[in-house]
Amino acid sequence: MAGTGDLRLAPEELRLTVDPARFRFQKTDEVAPLEEFVGQERAIRALEFGLSVERPGYNIFVSGLTGTGRTSAIREYVRRAIARQQEAGATRIPDDWCYLYNFRDPDHPQAIRLPAGEGRRLRDSLRELLENAQAFIKRAFSSEEYEQQRRELIEVSQREAQRLMEQAQQQAQAAGFALRFSPMGVTIVPLIGGRPATPEEVASLDPIMRRALEERQRQVSEAVNEVGERLRALEQELVQKLRELDRQVGQAAVDALFRQAIASFQQYPQVVSYLEELRSHTLANLDLFRADQPPVPPVPRPSPEGQVDPFLAFRCNLFVDNGRAEGPPIVIETNPTWSNLFGRIERKAYMGTYFSDHTLLRPGAVHRANGGYLILDLNDLVTKPGSWEGLKRVLRTGQVRLEDPMEGLGLLVPQGLRPEPIPVQLKVIITGDPLSYFLLSTYDPHFWELFKVKADFDYQIPLTDETVGLYARFVSSCCRDESLRPFQADAVAKIIEHASRMVEDQEKLTARFGQLRDILVEADYWAAQEGSEVITAQHVYRAIREKYYRLNLVEERVRELISRGVIMVDVAGQVVGQVNGLAVLDMGDFSFGRPSRITARVFLGQRGIVSIDRESQLSGRIHDKGVFTISGYLGWKYAQERPLSLSASVSFEQAYEPVEGDSASLAELCAILSAVAQVPIRQDLAVTGSVNQKGEVQPVGGVNQKIEGFFEVCRAKGLTGTQGVIVPARNRRHLNLREEVVEAVRQGQFHVYAVETVDQALELLTGLPAGERQPDGSYPEGSLNALVDARLREMGEALRRAGRPREREEAEEKEETPQPEGKEQAS
Repeated sequence: MAGTGDLRLAPEELRLTVDPARFRFQKTDEVAPLEEFVGQERAIRALEFGLSVERPGYNIFVSGLTGTGRTSAIREYVRRAIARQQEAGATRIPDDWCYLYNFRDPDHPQAIRLPAGEGRRLRDSLRELLENAQAFIKRAFSSEEYEQQRRELIEVSQREAQRLMEQAQQQAQAAGFALRFSPMGVTIVPLIGGRPATPEEVASLDPIMRRALEERQRQVSEAVNEVGERLRALEQELVQKLRELDRQVGQAAVDALFRQAIASFQQYPQVVSYLEELRSHTLANLDLFRADQPPVPPVPRPSPEGQVDPFLAFRCNLFVDNGRAEGPPIVIETNPTWSNLFGRIERKAYMGTYFSDHTLLRPGAVHRANGGYLILDLNDLVTKPGSWEGLKRVLRTGQVRLEDPMEGLGLLVPQGLRPEPIPVQLKVIITGDPLSYFLLSTYDPHFWELFKVKADFDYQIPLTDETVGLYARFVSSCCRDESLRPFQADAVAKIIEHASRMVEDQEKLTARFGQLRDILVEADYWAAQEGSEVITAQHVYRAIREKYYRLNLVEERVRELISRGVIMVDVAGQVVGQVNGLAVLDMGDFSFGRPSRITARVFLGQRGIVSIDRESQLSGRIHDKGVFTISGYLGWKYAQERPLSLSASVSFEQAYEPVEGDSASLAELCAILSAVAQVPIRQDLAVTGSVNQKGEVQPVGGVNQKIEGFFEVCRAKGLTGTQGVIVPARNRRHLNLREEVVEAVRQGQFHVYAVETVDQALELLTGLPAGERQPDGSYPEGSLNALVDARLREMGEALRRAGRPREREEAEEKEETPQPEGKEQAS
């Protein structure tokens, strides 16, 4: 039998202890602040590679837990990549983008690309061009020369019209008629005796004279119609001459302005084409410039004649302005909705309807990051409808379209503009967790094509002299950035110990510096409360304990229920088929260990191991695997010469939530063997660990919370000096217990045992030697395995005896049953 002293762990093995003397400083203000990133060489190399490759698809997925410095590293190395480009002279300021009025199709605004700063110049030039055109045209049409030419044209036309009307009047009088001109037309009145005749007088005429009068009236009417057509043609001719006069005057007024504007943008063909169309548009709509207050059309329409803004064609929407940029943009979008990513088309309400135009187009993060870097968080991205699919479409097509997201849902939207798409070339960097990366790479067929670089940030780093020094520099940088008091060397040592506990590994430190920063800030608060000028180890310890106290309300309630006997857990005595198992309850931001009573009962039968939790559908797959592993171990250990005749039930008592994991398989196996051998188990010990089919104890997670959970229950019920926890020996390096637990071990009030096999755990729990299998297949007399083997033999024999009468009855029933004709009875 291995002595319990051989398996008991010393207090020094239960937590990492950092000696402050290993530091070469007294306070952190003597240490240079940290400027680099600690322990993320793999991720940094991947970032540098992805940022250096300017090829399609080499976007970057940054994987890792929050608080590992992912976002800070991305910002820093993007800036470094830009700085390297600037040093090599390869950096380029992204271009400006403008949306202008489309004269051919107003619903399809045209996008124009200009060098950085030129977009602002175009916008200001168009504004100035409009102001000058208004002033020049108004002055030209107010001149005496224009009025004189206009009057002359009108007078010439009027004289010609007067001549035609007089000529028609003379012809009518010669035929015996008079002409009366009115806005309604020309009326022909017959004359009798030199005066206009009444209808009665005309009716009283001799029929021959009346027919002659009607014939002359017809001839006069034809002549009058001919004169009317000539008058209308004369009026149209006047209108054309006045328009031509206006066009000549307007062209003379604005021609120099447009020539100057075109000359200033002659190196940009798209702008020149637009300005030429704008000049034609201006000359065709001179009335808008001549009036003091341009008339507002009653119904807004996207056409030159129907805009709420009559000078919409002169408006330049400076969509993306990089005039003040010093290098490629770095855009971090924290709310990647469709509109925030891909822009939006705003609308205005007018007289019960909605309208839009190119001046109401707004850019998104993709437009602003064009030519640079766009940083997004996957969790934010996938929760916004359409954003992930839209981003993939942008990366595949290399262009971004301004679209209404409601159209993709099949809904009707008022007056849908279709702006020209803008080509984009940018580097997209997405942060996410490892599980999301796995799911996307497995189920999204386009993910591999679009994100070819993975930068994996580890959540833990090795504990070395170098990393310890870097940790001290990290604390120094936090003191500088957060304006904290300096930390003494013992406080830094306490921070490193806590960092090791966070990853449950005495040879590792956490890389989640965001959570450590919170501890530093809280320690500074407690130092301020005590009026201390420096932060000591005591302040760090208090910050950790206060945070623990804020979160452990549920743990206290569970411990209270155990202390009052509502949840039944024994911490003293011995019981057959009953053991204290340990589980971890995860509350999200806090987890704690909870002891649970595990019981086993055995009886005759051949059902094997039955988990009550599994039969109740309260267990997970991993737990079920652990139960099957127990069955495999029992068969290997005790059924080499005969079948295993055993039925056993095992259950987590008072467990009404799902049970998952195999960390209780060692405790379940010990309870089953205790029930078989009828040997009591110590209740002052709790057990955690999984087993394999060879009886080896395997490491488990949450070992610190489990030990501390049982310790708190024992302390609440009273420490006896014999209580303790059995853990897998392979979990030694994961131990980082709280100081009060280590102190209790040091004083002999509590114990932690590390076992490698099931037999070692059974010896601790029962006080009996386990016993090794002898060459003849038996076990030493008095050993636990001998008791189990003997009991299984007894149960097997009892099962066979119980089965023989039944076999005889079945045989007699077969003999008495008549056989059908033509069939021989089986012997």
